[in-house]
Amino acid sequence: MKRSLFLAAAALLLAAPGKAQSGEKNFIDQPYIEVTGRAEKEVTPDEIYLKIIINENDSKGRQPLEQLEQRMIAALLELGVDVQKELTVKDLSSSFKLYWYKRSDIFAAKEYQLLVRSAAMAGKALQALEALGISNISISRVDHSEIEKLRREVKVSAMKDAQSKASDLLQAIGQQAGRALWVQEVDRTPYRSTFAPQLRAKAMNSAGSEDAAALPEAEFEKIKLEYAVMARFAIAP
Repeated sequence: MKRSLFLAAAALLLAAPGKAQSGEKNFIDQPYIEVTGRAEKEVTPDEIYLKIIINENDSKGRQPLEQLEQRMIAALLELGVDVQKELTVKDLSSSFKLYWYKRSDIFAAKEYQLLVRSAAMAGKALQALEALGISNISISRVDHSEIEKLRREVKVSAMKDAQSKASDLLQAIGQQAGRALWVQEVDRTPYRSTFAPQLRAKAMNSAGSEDAAALPEAEFEKIKLEYAVMARFAIAP
């Protein structure tokens, strides 16, 4: 019995090399074409994050922090902002430590984050808060609510571009592209908007102009998504 099992195992080992030689080749042994597919897409941001700092020392007449906060919330509600969802407190501080060194007045400061959905609303918020004497406002970042979905769409487009490019190149010499043998996603380029300082400057200038009813005309630079995919396609016989 043992002798029979040994002979069967030996037969399998001897047959294996022949099968590998007659079977399908490893992809690195097959003729292939390697191409890089690229795709890009520009989208208008629909999430603008404003950084708002209220400081008692900055306000005219040195209004208490609570009063400044109530006036800010009232102004945002008038604009239609859902302060329960879109306004959050990021930090709270005071000048209490400096009091012991300089014997100066103690002032409190509070940092907020406000989410607005368009450049137009960002301009309105900037103007409304500037009118209240709240001028320490900046745009921390912009984003899109469906950014992950958009990224996937651009990646798929990049892959399709690679396939189309491989087919076009091979058709030029009378051949065809077969199945994909290897695919690698190239690191994406980070996106960001560089328009925030200009938007803030426009809002401040409009708020200080003679026409108080005029709103700043502002538009953010679009978010640009760029992706590349390297792919190898078998050359069909």
